[in-house]
Amino acid sequence: MLVVLALAGAAWLGLKAAAISEDLNAANQLVPKLRDDVLADDARAAAITVAELQEHTSRARDAASDPIWTVAGAIPWLGANFQATSEIAVSADDVAKLGAAPLVSIFKTLDWKSLLPSEKGLDLKPLSAAQPKISSAAQAVRQSSDRLNGIDADTLMPQISTPLIRAREQLSSLRDGLDSAADAASVLPAMMGEESSRRYLLLIQNNAETRATGGIPGALAVLNIDKGKLSLDSQTSATAMGAFDPVISVDPEQKSIFSARLGKFMQDVNLTPDFPTAAQTAQTMWKTETGEQLNGVLSIDPIALSYILDATGPVRVDNPHLQGFSRGSLPAELTSKNVVPTLLSDVYSEISEPELQDVYFAGVAQEVFAKLSAGNGDTKKLIDGLSRGASEGRVLLWSSSAEEEAVISEYPLGGSISGAGISPAQFGVYFNDGTGAKMDYHVKRTVQLIEQCPVSGYAEVKVRITSTNTAPKDAATLLPEYVTGGGTFGVPAGSVQTNVIAYGPVQSNVETAFVAGKKTGFASHRHGGRPVGSVTVRLAPGQTSTVDFTFGKIVQHTEPKLSVTPTVQELKELVLDTIPAQCAPAA
Repeated sequence: MLVVLALAGAAWLGLKAAAISEDLNAANQLVPKLRDDVLADDARAAAITVAELQEHTSRARDAASDPIWTVAGAIPWLGANFQATSEIAVSADDVAKLGAAPLVSIFKTLDWKSLLPSEKGLDLKPLSAAQPKISSAAQAVRQSSDRLNGIDADTLMPQISTPLIRAREQLSSLRDGLDSAADAASVLPAMMGEESSRRYLLLIQNNAETRATGGIPGALAVLNIDKGKLSLDSQTSATAMGAFDPVISVDPEQKSIFSARLGKFMQDVNLTPDFPTAAQTAQTMWKTETGEQLNGVLSIDPIALSYILDATGPVRVDNPHLQGFSRGSLPAELTSKNVVPTLLSDVYSEISEPELQDVYFAGVAQEVFAKLSAGNGDTKKLIDGLSRGASEGRVLLWSSSAEEEAVISEYPLGGSISGAGISPAQFGVYFNDGTGAKMDYHVKRTVQLIEQCPVSGYAEVKVRITSTNTAPKDAATLLPEYVTGGGTFGVPAGSVQTNVIAYGPVQSNVETAFVAGKKTGFASHRHGGRPVGSVTVRLAPGQTSTVDFTFGKIVQHTEPKLSVTPTVQELKELVLDTIPAQCAPAA
């Protein structure tokens, strides 16, 4: 009799296992379709798909809750596999009912195309109303993700561990996306002027003269946002603001690394890679100069402007005032293809006066934001472009509201070098121009992490930075003096001098520095608990040099991550794949 019962139970469990597997596989195949429905802006199709998804996950959950299945979970060794399957089924059903379904209901009520700025502004109230559901969905996915992450996959059979690991990966990606959406919905309406207009200092960073966060903030303006309607005013330049005396007070740690220039010149506020520090200093300088207390600081570079133009289409620069600066020799129409060379190279050969160059920069920004505010463009391309710009550090934002800044600082958009948004194994490589000119347009760089074999139980990582001055050999005479610097700051015309700064993870140390294969001394500091090493490199036209920093005593056993100053290059050209360590097996 016992044998018969055992065989019957086994047969029953087999049927249940097959049913669960079939429904979970079916649900898994519906996820890409649901994503496609949303991207296609097809609310009706998304609602049908999510209903099918719920049907499959509900059946899988019911099957995994069967009394015999639950009892099987107590069987020694095999029981963990039944328990894990139940957790996967429960998590899938929770995500479908508490995550996907509410999000689709929001999707049906929101006109996503209306989120593109227009001359009439934006109706931000629907987004505010949707925020509780988005947060609830994010919480449901977070709990499901934590539930699956708590299962020891190493103890399970491959038939269970493989789908478990796949489910973890999918939930992790979904979790990050929903957390970001929930945070955006919580702060975006207010920051876009839903209740009252907001005014932000706009720093237009010029990558032709590098600073740690991208480029020198030569052109400035105030971005006014009222119910989503954008306008620029108070355009000026960092040069026009002059030197601040007394200097603006800055963090002593950063002052020791980057000098008091952080608080003396607007052009140098971002010598530090920590954007909140740079932004607060810039805001204080603006208030000192104008008396106006702004709501925050937004930074953008010409490459990010090209991403915006890819969504909005070309802009006309037919303002006679701007065209007059170059006597009509610069393009009358700027596109995503020509805006970068125009702003970072051509402008210097066609407009000789530095003050007018900054005015031209600000004028181009005015035209781009006017086009953006007119509502012309592709919403998805715009969101993708701004997201790309933020992920690359080309779009940075700081809010004077502590509540808003607490949210922003957890993302690349915030540009922080420490805090909750920074990986425990975070590395950073930043560049500051030492030429006093605009030669960085001609510098090509690569940055790479090279994992080393552990030493005394601690991990080691080498950070390799290779730079090449691609300027022509006769750059000293071929390029404008304003581009080369003309030797004003002791750097021969045509050469490029760069301060290379490397950050390691908290608690690690900078052990050594090599330049062109030779061990060299380096400046060693701490910033926010992170070790900092810096060296200065000078490159003549055509010259290449490699800097290696070795970081040791790394206690974090997680995958290293890398943040780098955004340059004229594409990120995939600048940041190379990490080289893993090739270590002999432990004896």
